[in-house]
Amino acid sequence: MKLIPVLILLFVTTSFSNAQPVSSLSQSIAAIKAVDHRGKGHEQARQAVRQLQQQDASALLPILLALDDANPLASNWLRNAFETIAAGVLENNKPLPEEELLSFLRQTKHRPASRRMVFEWLQKIDPDQTEQMVDMFINDPSDELRREAVSRYIKQAEKIAKEKPDDKTGRSALYKKALSGASDDDQVRKIIKGLKECGEEIDLQYHYGFLNSWNLIGPFNNKDGIGFAKVYPPEKEVNASASYEGQLGEVTWQKYETDDSYGVLDIAKQVGPHKGAVEYAYTEFYSDKKQPVEFRLATPNAWKLWVNGKLLFEREEYHRGTAFDQYRVPGELKKGKNTILLKICQNEQTQDWAQRWQIQFRVCNPFGMAIHSTETNK
Repeated sequence: MKLIPVLILLFVTTSFSNAQPVSSLSQSIAAIKAVDHRGKGHEQARQAVRQLQQQDASALLPILLALDDANPLASNWLRNAFETIAAGVLENNKPLPEEELLSFLRQTKHRPASRRMVFEWLQKIDPDQTEQMVDMFINDPSDELRREAVSRYIKQAEKIAKEKPDDKTGRSALYKKALSGASDDDQVRKIIKGLKECGEEIDLQYHYGFLNSWNLIGPFNNKDGIGFAKVYPPEKEVNASASYEGQLGEVTWQKYETDDSYGVLDIAKQVGPHKGAVEYAYTEFYSDKKQPVEFRLATPNAWKLWVNGKLLFEREEYHRGTAFDQYRVPGELKKGKNTILLKICQNEQTQDWAQRWQIQFRVCNPFGMAIHSTETNK
């Protein structure tokens, strides 16, 4: 009989010694943010997520703030923890911290995906409040929130078209407001169609910021694919009056422009459908300030991009499909003149689908809205 208390004490002591201590909120978040794509810290992060999911509504704002600088894997787990906590709070008929969430949503410095997630939860608890906020998203850095505002203006214009078909002025004003924040091509096409019905035409090249004026020189040799790596004279200097020995004889810089609505410059039509060839395209872009931008390019050809003499990106791939904003290259404009040089390589394939030799290029801010040169492209 005397052994029983000893056994009980031994069991209790062993159970508590094997138990994992409950981490604090900050420790759990830190463990999740420490995980990397190679799996380092994965087990600790997984335990931390489970612990975090047991927290109450007071953990929601710290999780959101942690998302600002979390890596992609950590972000997934933190979002999962946020969603789990928020759902649990509502299921237990307890309030979410609405004012804190609204304040977070209004601050555009936070990650767009986090703000969008907050917006969706606020819609559940206060749809009237969020409905009133949509208009303020028309110039928001978040693609998804901005799309929400654009969609609202389009719907308002379509409603007028049904109820007051003669009110073209009202519809036009709403479509123009929508266009001011539209960067997704499906929405832009719908807006352009609506404006056309109101008797107005929109310059798509200008709206998107496509560069339509280029100086071209070539062709240079790309037989057997040697041209992509070979350094031809335009890569060393851009001299408007210079001439060089090209693939078919002497080549000089020639100016070309495109009137294509989406800014496509068809090199094969402009300078000839050369095969196994390299063409260089040069232009200048003037900025009123130093600013971060994205250079967005679409081409079915191999290419390199230099901005202000610095190689920003290159891709040696031929005849893949093209799409609007196919490549997004982050960069920076300096105040004043900026030089943009493209190297566009065509290979020697003869199939019908391998004949395109073209570029589409635009300059925009990091969330897709056009930035225009303060001077005419040269």
